[in-house]
Amino acid sequence: MSNAVIQCQGLKKAFIQGELDVTVLKGVDFRLDQAETVAIVGASGSGKSTLLQLLGGLEQPDSGEVQITGQNLTQLGEAARGRLRNRALGFVYQFHHLLAEFTALENVAMPLLIRKVSAKKAAIQARDILSMVGLEHRIEHKPGEMSGGERQRAAIARAIVTEPACVLADEPTGNLDEKTAHQVFDVLLDLNQGLNVSMLMVTHNTALAQKFDRILTLKNGLLSES
Repeated sequence: MSNAVIQCQGLKKAFIQGELDVTVLKGVDFRLDQAETVAIVGASGSGKSTLLQLLGGLEQPDSGEVQITGQNLTQLGEAARGRLRNRALGFVYQFHHLLAEFTALENVAMPLLIRKVSAKKAAIQARDILSMVGLEHRIEHKPGEMSGGERQRAAIARAIVTEPACVLADEPTGNLDEKTAHQVFDVLLDLNQGLNVSMLMVTHNTALAQKFDRILTLKNGLLSES
């Protein structure tokens, strides 16, 4: 396997549901290069989110392997996987998951503080990233004082403040109206181009997916080029 940002081979995953053994992924091969943008589409329940969780090291596959920046996730212990995730990946979800009691600045600075970056340096970096996503006027606002689109942009800022190699986004615009969704999506594309960060997004929105370099479809447990 090469030094792609994310790469997997033969990824399989099944779940037990009552008496049923449901195979979600049947041997997925995938590669994401530096600064590349890839959208994964497919029907509800096709396993898109499961695939993203496996590629992000949040779940373990039944078989196959995943590499992030050349390191084999499936050979690492839980603590080492956590360190690799924190160093190389940023995550954005459909719901922003910002902490309500903290300001935008404090929310975005948190991943840096977890890394033991000084409070002063973390605040400076968080302020810079918030400015990049157009939230310089919301730095001292808490999530409840921000619009849905602003909250999602703050969540994106939190995902990229650690300068990851790749952002994994699971339906990042799924909770937004169409106009706001396009605005938030454009922020992701601007960051991809400005920071050279790869983007891997699961989405139902085919209009947004078409703005990415590649679209892949997950169907019947397999991934194919659309």
